[in-house]
Amino acid sequence: MAEKRSWVHKFSKFLSDAKRILRLARKPTKKEYLMIAKITGLGMIIIGLIGMTIKLIAMYIGLE
Repeated sequence: MAEKRSWVHKFSKFLSDAKRILRLARKPTKKEYLMIAKITGLGMIIIGLIGMTIKLIAMYIGLE
């Protein structure tokens, strides 16, 4: 029985925390959104370049 209460208590606490976060959250401004999009795009390009570099090195030394 104590396990069930513990589970219910944890779930209730999670819901109250989620409500609190949603009350504090706000929609990003256009400037913030564009900055996030640029940073995300740059990160994708960097990860792609790293992957391509590893692939080219593997092809050069004959691992593929």
